[in-house]
Formats: sequence, structure tokens, C-alpha cells
Amino acid sequence: MKNVITRSLTGLLYIAVIVGAIYSGALWFWLLTVLFAVLGVNEFNRISNSGHNSNTTGLLDIIGAIVLVSAGTVLGKQNCLPGFMGTWALDTFLFAYIVYLLARLIAQLYVQDGNALAHYSHSLMGQLYVALPLSLLGWLYGLTSPTFILAIFVLIWLSDTGAFCVGSLIGHHKLFERISPKKTWEGFFGGLLFCLLAAALFQIFLPDSFCGITLWQALGLGAVVCIFGTWGDLVESLIKRTLGVKDSGHLLPGHGGILDRIDSLLLVVPAVLAYLLALAVYSF
Repeated sequence: MKNVITRSLTGLLYIAVIVGAIYSGALWFWLLTVLFAVLGVNEFNRISNSGHNSNTTGLLDIIGAIVLVSAGTVLGKQNCLPGFMGTWALDTFLFAYIVYLLARLIAQLYVQDGNALAHYSHSLMGQLYVALPLSLLGWLYGLTSPTFILAIFVLIWLSDTGAFCVGSLIGHHKLFERISPKKTWEGFFGGLLFCLLAAALFQIFLPDSFCGITLWQALGLGAVVCIFGTWGDLVESLIKRTLGVKDSGHLLPGHGGILDRIDSLLLVVPAVLAYLLALAVYSF
């Protein structure tokens, strides 16, 4: 009972922080994505390097993540900035990230932390797996609206809730037993149904905030979120199973680490951005 209360309170606080940052403006949302990136990259480095990562290389990876996330935010808000300022900011972050990539590779020459190639590869994986999607989230925030971003989070949460409820009640056919024995096809379709209904409601009642997409396009968005959210969960499960860890961390009581909370988001954001860009180009 105590664990349920702790998990519920942590979950409510987590949701409140996200909703507050989304509607407080670009600066606060940037701080949220930076926080996720710093915590996520640090967790990934810790579990992938078995706690033996150098403080120097770890700090460089955190700086790289901050620069990459900041670049995404500037890219998303570029239309709101004066031409020179927007271009200058992007060029500055691009320069800074190139410096990070060079510094990180050179730093590995001077750090004796076991398998140098493995540790450098883990650093780049952390940038690709954690920092890049969060950078794209900042871009998506500038391209769309706060309500649209909140809708993406809500769809992810409803997909997880629907999958858990339906899977617990009638789940029998394993979805991906090799990686996640508890997931079932029944749960997946339950989560998909929740996503489709929620996406339809967002489009019907908040069409302007929902990027002006049609009902059918909104249903497609719901499907994208559910499918890639499920894959995101499975990808993190694969990483943890490969590394022999149960949770990515212990930051959130009752929930594990930050990667355990944003695993679906890390695949959903690039997929949603690609979906919206495809709609803009091909007008499905």
C-alpha cells in the first residue's frame, strides 16, 4: 500500500512538472528538456559503463547533451527570432557541438577507464538515444503549440494505461516475450484504442491547437504514438536486459530512473515529427 501511494504521488508530481513547463513558455520547456537530457545521459552512461565512466568524459557528454537540446529549441523558435539572431544562435550551437565531438574523442586518449572504444561508443549512443530526441522535442514545441505537445504526452500515458488495463484483464498472447514477457497483443490493442479515441477527441475539440490536421490524420497520429511508444518501451527493456539491470536508476520513487519514464517519448518524438513533416510535404 505504501509503495502504491509513493508511486502515485511521484507520478502526480512528474505530470505536474511537465504540464507546468509546457504552459509556462519556451524557456521553462527548454529547462525541462535540458533536465531530462542531463539526467538521461548520466543514467545511460552509468548503466552502460557499469559505474566506471570517467567524470571528465561524463561531464563532456552532459555538456554535449545540453548544447544539442538547446540547438533544437532555437531551431523551433527561429521564426520568432530576428534573422541574424536566429542564424547566429544556430551557428553557435553547431560550432559548440562540433567542439564537443572532437573533445570527447580526444579526451578518451587520456582517460584510462577500461574499454576505451566501448565507452566512447556508449557516449555517442547516449547522444543519439537520449539527447537527440529531446532536441527534436524542443523543435516540435516551436513548430506546433503547447497543447499539441501536451497531447503527445497524454497519448503516451493513455497508451501505457490502456495496455496495462486491457493486458491485465484479458492479455494472453505475448507481444515480445524475449524482451518483455508481460506485454501482450491484447494490451497493445487496448493501448491503441485509448490512443485513437484520445487523438480523435483532441482533433474534434481543439482543432486549432492540434496543428489543423484532419480527423483521419489525427487517428494516424494516435497510431504513430502508440506503435512507437511501445517500441520505445521495448528498446529500453532490451538495453536494460542486455546490461543486466532492472531499472535505469532510482531517481523517481516507485518508478525507477528518468529513462524508465521517458523511454516511450524518446522514440515517439522523432516519429511524430517525421509524421508531421510527411503530412506537410505529401498532404495525405
